[in-house]
Amino acid sequence: MDDLDMKQLAVAIRTIAEEKNLPEDAVKEVVEQALAAAYRRDYGDREQEIRVSMNLNTGDVDAYITKEIVERVGDEAFEISLKDAQVMRKNAAIGETIELHEKAQTFGRVAAQTAKQVILQRLREAEREIVMAEYEDKIGTVINATVARVEGNIVRIDLGKAQGIMPRSEQIQGERYYPGQRLKVFLKDVERGFRGPQLVVSRGNKEFIEWLFRGEVPEMESGAVEIKGISREAGVRSKIAVASNVPGVDPVGTFVGGHGTRVNAVMSEVGEQEKIDIIVWADNPVEYITQALSPTKVSKVVIDEKTQKARVIVPEDQLSIAIGKSGQNVRLASKLTGYELDIEADRAAEVAADTTPEAVPAPKEEAKEGTVQTTELPKQPKLKKKSELENSLLESIEEHGE
Repeated sequence: MDDLDMKQLAVAIRTIAEEKNLPEDAVKEVVEQALAAAYRRDYGDREQEIRVSMNLNTGDVDAYITKEIVERVGDEAFEISLKDAQVMRKNAAIGETIELHEKAQTFGRVAAQTAKQVILQRLREAEREIVMAEYEDKIGTVINATVARVEGNIVRIDLGKAQGIMPRSEQIQGERYYPGQRLKVFLKDVERGFRGPQLVVSRGNKEFIEWLFRGEVPEMESGAVEIKGISREAGVRSKIAVASNVPGVDPVGTFVGGHGTRVNAVMSEVGEQEKIDIIVWADNPVEYITQALSPTKVSKVVIDEKTQKARVIVPEDQLSIAIGKSGQNVRLASKLTGYELDIEADRAAEVAADTTPEAVPAPKEEAKEGTVQTTELPKQPKLKKKSELENSLLESIEEHGE
């Protein structure tokens, strides 16, 4: 293009604003800044302070050149004499600045190309700023999205007016993604990058689980129940500690829902392969650790507050359950409670069977008060053997007969 047609440019501004979903005034401002740069190139000096105003209805472009009022003009591009300034403004004084109005009819080829480049660059910047402003207040919420494309370990997500990325670390293990797939994502962060704002979304963090429950459990909004803690290995298992703030309200039952409807709704979103354990939160760390290791039966818990470690004694037949597959159960319980848990099998029965005094360990000295907390849970009575039950039954029948 040899010249920059103003009327066509005015029409283009409206079209760009509509296509890019940008405010018309923002696009107009960007174009005016570019035209000011073009005007400096064709008619003035690159260092001049020039403001351009464009009428979108008529396509007229007005340029306003700022000059300093001086006694004697040294550089006409930047200065104007007091006499000439007073013609335009009677009360003009030396040292002040004044704007000279000029009509911009057309621009040369080089200036037009410069304007085009500036316009494209500034439009990208304006678009980024609008995206930042719109999504910054949505950080920490769950939004609906569509999978745009999958690039190796990164999933590109279409959020409507912007695109986000879901790195491998934020995905649900074992979940498959494909273009056009509709899903819910947690907006984790908006990062300012070289190529513009980068929206980072997640389906694998624990906050995603909390927001899903928030949508299914209305009692959370009223404050009747709350989630006290979550530990999660996305796609495998999650442990959630819940509490009730209203007497008589069962927190676990509230989150599970009638016939499991609420927890099942969450599981259907994250995948049926991910198991969700809902336990009752407890202020007492011993009780909390016992609950966190559910469904394991715990015999005793010894806590060291200084090191934030706990030794958990469980029946020998419960050892594998307490640890879980690949250490998963104890690992999630540790994250949930904040204590490093060491699981040990209960050897008390073997020790009691040995009658020699040397076999019985000497009692350890009590640690300082507040440092170690020990709780031994009541042992369950052993089940009788089948032969013992039969003999007992026969004895009862004979006694009744007599």
